[in-house]
Amino acid sequence: MHTSLAKSAKGAVPLHAVKASDLKAWRATRSRREAQWLQASGFAAKEGELALVPGASGALSSAVLGLGKGTDRLALAAFSESLPQGTYALGDVPDEFAGERATLGWLLGTYNYTRYRKNKKSFPKLVLPKGVDGEEVTRIAEGVFLARDLVNTPSNDMGPEELAAAARDLAKKHGAKLSLIVGDALLKQNLPMIHAVGRASSRPPRLIDLTWGRANAPKVTLVGKGVCFDSGGLDLKTAAGMATMKKDMGGAATVLGLAHMIMGAKLDLRLRVLIPAVENSVSGSAYRPGDVLTSRRGLTVEIGNTDAEGRLVLADALDVADSETPQLLIDVATLTGAARAATGMELPPFFTDDEELARDLSRHGMEQGDPLWRLPLWRGYEPTIASPIADLNNAPDYGLAGAITAALFLNRFVGKAKSWVHIDTPAWVDRPKPGRRKGAEANTARALYALLSARYGK
Repeated sequence: MHTSLAKSAKGAVPLHAVKASDLKAWRATRSRREAQWLQASGFAAKEGELALVPGASGALSSAVLGLGKGTDRLALAAFSESLPQGTYALGDVPDEFAGERATLGWLLGTYNYTRYRKNKKSFPKLVLPKGVDGEEVTRIAEGVFLARDLVNTPSNDMGPEELAAAARDLAKKHGAKLSLIVGDALLKQNLPMIHAVGRASSRPPRLIDLTWGRANAPKVTLVGKGVCFDSGGLDLKTAAGMATMKKDMGGAATVLGLAHMIMGAKLDLRLRVLIPAVENSVSGSAYRPGDVLTSRRGLTVEIGNTDAEGRLVLADALDVADSETPQLLIDVATLTGAARAATGMELPPFFTDDEELARDLSRHGMEQGDPLWRLPLWRGYEPTIASPIADLNNAPDYGLAGAITAALFLNRFVGKAKSWVHIDTPAWVDRPKPGRRKGAEANTARALYALLSARYGK
């Protein structure tokens, strides 16, 4: 169980939370001293507003958090982010914010990235609420923290080799099997597009392949984009465009965090995680605009832009995954700026032809406070990914619907999987909220874990 959770409630300070619309009625239920203090201090239950209520001796008697309209499911993370050291217990909290949701929010609020700058902050402890599985909530938080740590690590310390090492550590922890195909061996194993994108870097490209679970269990395969830094290649990005490109392996980080949750919970499935790990660099061996690459699947791809590299490495990995006919194939990738333009940083779009999967994923995302939004695999845009000299072009000469055309490109490399979903994630937070600091984020990992737990939990 996480170190920020406590079992004993002895001496614990109660924590209350109230919506602005309920404040007047709620205040009337409090002790006279507490109600007078809240009124005199001007507490209005605005979102994120925190009131520390003293007791008769001057010591902290309770803490009250404003929920505003009550739309943020993880609002109670503000407690662990803001309260002084000590032990606390949930008091009067609306049902939809209590229990596991409150506990997870508390844990997410304790995230602290300290690799390069020591931070000695000690977080308070929360008494584990009755009926909450502390190990389960800890497992989810650990998966999120793993993904955040990987994305927050700059590219000089998080290249293809280091990403593979992180996967190896995870495999060792859970008794999974890990194999790697590195450098020119990619060509021998018919993974030409992963090789082409990564060959310009001094850090060899590789395919990371993790497997876990009983062999005859339902096959669930996760594919994560592992571009550890994206310069854009010969179609070089601007300085501003490169500023956050350490996060271009955010899809890989997300699926590794998700894999930790799955294996830790021992879900009844046969898990496979595939990560094409590369650095898209510039050198004399870089692939060029106008080149034609032959994919593992046999489809030829004209290179319209070397900065559309993610879909190339994913295409080969998806073909590997698809060849096993998994019951569910999920790919997660920081793929397009068009996705961010369409739905922003807080609402990653996803694409699937499976109506039941779409409904389930949307529902779990909303319930977990980890939302996604479905965009269409609009077949009317298929002609835009065509090439006059090859089967496909990786960067259509069409300035609209970029997230959709990228999804259509990937879809060409999936045919046998019984169900497939593509998630275009930012792996990043630009507007911090409780439990979600500015920077790396495992967008969609919790939603996906809830979906898989519902389908394959024991």
